[in-house]
Amino acid sequence: MLAHTKAGPVEYTEVGEGPPVVLLHGLFMDETQWDATLPLLPDGFRYIRPVLPLGSHRHPMNDDADLKMNGMVNLLADFLDALDLRDVTLVHSDWGGGLFLTAIGRDERVGSLVILPCEAFDNFPPGLPGRMATVASKLPGGITLAARQLRIGWLRRTPLLFGWMVRRPVPDAVVRRWTDPPLNNPKIRRDVQKYAATKYDKATLVRDTEALAGFSGDALVLWSPQNRVMPPEHGHRLAELIPHARYAEIPDAYVLSMWDQPEAVAREMGAFLTEVVASRA
Repeated sequence: MLAHTKAGPVEYTEVGEGPPVVLLHGLFMDETQWDATLPLLPDGFRYIRPVLPLGSHRHPMNDDADLKMNGMVNLLADFLDALDLRDVTLVHSDWGGGLFLTAIGRDERVGSLVILPCEAFDNFPPGLPGRMATVASKLPGGITLAARQLRIGWLRRTPLLFGWMVRRPVPDAVVRRWTDPPLNNPKIRRDVQKYAATKYDKATLVRDTEALAGFSGDALVLWSPQNRVMPPEHGHRLAELIPHARYAEIPDAYVLSMWDQPEAVAREMGAFLTEVVASRA
């Protein structure tokens, strides 16, 4: 299915009925990031997985689309508008741009947050993998080279690529799916280059994250303290910052905890959804 936004078409899948839960993904990934966890989440909710233009999307954005960070945050808000979603539970993972909806005054459709390890405060781009991905996106032919390297198992498991992102091996078939779009479509590579052109100011990043102090909904911060990319202290800091937040941890997992520990992630998310979100419906 496609949602039509000002920036271009956003592909998405959905399953179930009930309060909407929007599951976000990371750079050079798509909705399949949630494949292991989604079947374990509780019934009674509408699970929606958009494919944002972060490098593994199959539908290029419009030629004039603004895909720098602020443009991406507005695109996410436009996606929620396009589907006319209300009281959304917005689930963050790896990409932290969605945290800025409150800062730009476009969180009116968001009723609650689930925050897995993701970019926050001044950690943009995040850690060694994030910096390497950004550098690759800015070099001539760098995106193609990075995508090809991701397809080589031993390279993929190094800290420069996915070695600090996920503990369990990501199957070759999944990585091929994630890397087919940037390898085969120059407009997909163009979209990633636009995003990589974002110029980050640390003070602004911290300010825009701290705007979550004004978020009035409930939140679950579900961090993996053993990961080396998203600092453990950021999880605690987010939970202290958001007024109605609870904090929980997923052990033996890195950034992609839904891949490393799907049962544990589903258990914590499921409890939040059934005990907190469903009580508001």
